[in-house]
This record gives sequence, structure tokens and C-alpha cells, in this order.
Amino acid sequence: MDAKIIDVAKKAGVSPATVSRVLNQTSTVSGKTKKKVMTAIDELGYHPNAAAKNLRSQKTKMIGVIVPDINTSYFTEIIKGIENMAYASNYNVIICDAENQTEKEIEYLNLIMNRTVDGLIMVAPTTADEQLFQIADKGYFIAVIGRHVEHERIPCIYTDNVKFSRTVVEHLLGNGHQDIVFLSGYPTAIDSYERLEGYLKALRDHHIPFRPELVENGNFNEVGGYEAMMRLFEKKLKFTAVYSANDEMALGVYRACAEVGLAIPTQLAVVGVDNNRISKYITPTLSTVNQPKYTMGALLVEKLIDQMNDDTYPEKRVFVLDSELIIRSSSNVPRREDASEK
Repeated sequence: MDAKIIDVAKKAGVSPATVSRVLNQTSTVSGKTKKKVMTAIDELGYHPNAAAKNLRSQKTKMIGVIVPDINTSYFTEIIKGIENMAYASNYNVIICDAENQTEKEIEYLNLIMNRTVDGLIMVAPTTADEQLFQIADKGYFIAVIGRHVEHERIPCIYTDNVKFSRTVVEHLLGNGHQDIVFLSGYPTAIDSYERLEGYLKALRDHHIPFRPELVENGNFNEVGGYEAMMRLFEKKLKFTAVYSANDEMALGVYRACAEVGLAIPTQLAVVGVDNNRISKYITPTLSTVNQPKYTMGALLVEKLIDQMNDDTYPEKRVFVLDSELIIRSSSNVPRREDASEK
């Protein structure tokens, strides 16, 4: 395996930033330190990526942001955080809508390869880690929101989906619900898998049998949530609560319940995720998980810009932010009647 700048730093007993300064001659480094770095470079056979180094000197002052679905308000707030912080740092932002297609994500990665942008932020990407690693190893700057990525050159930020999902289910269990539907997102979404994992763990912790027929795919949008609920109603399954993996699908749940004459929350409790602005205006107001979306975008683009400007890769590159369950009218009453009994 080819040596990396972090390997040189470890062998020389210095920081990656110091190795970068020696290679780029951007600041004064003592002769003794420089000698240690150069010796480590020789022993490891480290070869800086000259092409990437030269390209980095030709800055575009542009940052690309790839999102799965521009129509989803969750991503809109993240983008706002990115754009505001980037603007404050004299960077412009290009938004790329992957339309939930991994192939489009990969195509947009060419933006950084052909130097249309200086850096790239991927929001909830479905592209395999290995492909991201290959690009980062060539000296290009990538950051990830909504997923943990184990690479020293790629900063990432996300919330603990498993943890807050357990909190949601425990809230519903505390109100007497045991037959709880889980509406998942599109199949390739890591968020959906992790929220399902939290749902399953909460059931296990409270010795509630898992009923796989209560898991339905709603594709993270209102139409999908509506169609998923109608399928459940047609099957005449027993359930008294719905945990929707995002608020968009929860809106579809409301629509389906209105059509079949089911009252929320007295006959069906509903909880979503994302705390969309509409969640506190619909009737009844929607219980939901508030994620620090704006902060996630602003913080990560700040770290990416610092990394691009300093050409260094600090040890602190993974950020996990807390989420909060906001209990509103849609789930704040004890269980009364099964949805299937309506």
C-alpha cells in the first residue's frame, strides 16, 4: 500500500500539518524537524500527488454539495447552513440533486476530479466508501454529512439515528402502544437502516415481539407514506402507532388516516423525524425528532474549508450531534383503540 502523509507524520513524530509545510515550503520549519520529515519520506517511499498539489493551487472558490433529493426540507436546511457559512468564508456553492440515484452521485463526483469545485460535500450519500477513499487518497477534498466514514482525510458529521429511534419507540411504549408500525425510507438510505435498528432494539429491550409485517417502505416522501399506510390498512393488521422515519412520510400517514376516517392520536399515534416547519402547523401537531440540520451543514463546511486552506487533516474529523424528541399532539395520549378496529 502506498504511504500517505499521515504515515510520514507518524514516522517522523510530527503532525501532518508539519509534513505539509515541509513539502510545500509554506512556513519556516527547523532544520532538525525538516531532516526528520525528509528521512521518513525517503524510508517510506512517500510520493506526494503532484497533480493534485498543482491543481490545489488553482482554486475555484467553489464547493459542490450533492444531496439525494432537493425537494426534501431536511436537506434544504442542511444546504442553508452550508451556504451561509461558505458565503461568510468567500466561497460559492453548487447544489447537485442526485434524485436518490447512486449513479448520479458518482457522476457528480467528477466535479471535484475536473476541478469545477475545490471541495465536495456529500449529504447522506449511497456511494460506497471505497470510491470515496480512492478520491480522497488522490489529494481531493471530500466531506460527508449523515454517515460515518472511516478515513483520516474525510471529515464527517451525523446524528445518532439508533439512539433517537429507541427514544421514539420508548415514548410510544410508555403510552401503552406495543403494535408499532415502522415506515422506512428508500432502500439505499443508511438513515433508514439505522432508524430501523433503533426501532428493533427498543422492542427487544422491552421484550416486545417483532412483527415484520409492520415494517413498510415509504421512500421518504409523502406519496410513499400514504401508499404504505393504505397497504397496511388493506391487510387489516393490528397496530396502534406509527413511527415514520421522516416527517414527509408522516404527512402521507395523515392523509391516509383522513381517507379511512381514523383519528390521530386517539386511534393512531404518529411520530416523525426531522421537525419540518409544517410539523407544528398541521392538525394535530406532529410529534417529531429535531435534528440540528443547519448546524450540521455549517459546521462541516467550516471544517472542510479549513482543511482545504491549510492542507492539513486534524485528528478531530468525526462529529456526532444530539437530537431531541419533540412531543406534540399526535402522540401525547395513551393508547385507546387499535387502528385495525376502526
